[in-house]
Amino acid sequence: MTREELIKKWLDHDLNAEELVAFKMLKDYKALTMLDHSVKSYKASEFNTSKNLEALMSTLESKPSKSINWFSAVMKIAAVLVICFGVYFYSITRDTTINTLASNKQTITLPDASIAELNALSTLRFNDYSWDEQREVTLNGEAFFKVAKGSRFDVKTTSGIVSVLGTQFNVKQRDDYFEVTCYEGKVGVTFDNNITKLLPGDSFFILDGKFIATEKENQSVPSWLENTSRFKSIPYKEVIAEFERQHNVSVELQNIDASQLFTGSFTHNDIEIALKSITLPLHLTYSKTDNIITLKRE
Repeated sequence: MTREELIKKWLDHDLNAEELVAFKMLKDYKALTMLDHSVKSYKASEFNTSKNLEALMSTLESKPSKSINWFSAVMKIAAVLVICFGVYFYSITRDTTINTLASNKQTITLPDASIAELNALSTLRFNDYSWDEQREVTLNGEAFFKVAKGSRFDVKTTSGIVSVLGTQFNVKQRDDYFEVTCYEGKVGVTFDNNITKLLPGDSFFILDGKFIATEKENQSVPSWLENTSRFKSIPYKEVIAEFERQHNVSVELQNIDASQLFTGSFTHNDIEIALKSITLPLHLTYSKTDNIITLKRE
């Protein structure tokens, strides 16, 4: 169900239990309920129809030369209220969205001075207005976070939610790929309604819907921050996908098993060296035409 359909059913008080849970997961849930509460709590002063009608008629009879366009006045007031509510609603629901292109990285300073390092072809979204009440970002792609101490900090992805109070960690969420690595402090990962606690060096890795056990991480930061992508027993298709993101190229495989596991690394700084790093260990050859690279088995 779309966001608009959920909001419409909420306004009609027609949400079932499952839809109510989905509605509460909307990023602007708090803003919507605040606005609804403000409208409901507004109460106009009491109005005595008979007395006010008599007073109005008396005024009109005593001053026939003056006409009162009360309908126009009411419409003007209504228009002002609509505009005010619109501006208010827009300001509290507007998100800041940062996108990175292929072969590009970006450093983002969040409202509380937390830092997010965004990897290539990734998207980060957050709301400045509600940040003091809820430190929350939505991530599609990969990012390394240095979180300032304070209230709970959530990173939402389509695969799961990562929650911390103040720490350093990396989140990678791609198609059928979800990995969280803790570098400092403690991290909680919510996946399929289960919470896993990570300490420094621990990782939580889901590939194609399956949990993958990993070795202890001994680096102080993820390798991509040092312009290197490292892999250990990772399907070759994931290596190629990362290569395409970091070098802004398209790679075609000919007679190559993309599910075979690869252990190794490649640099982001030199595409020729990088190509040799991902082809020589598997005895592959490559050719380039414009922005397309073809890999073949020897």
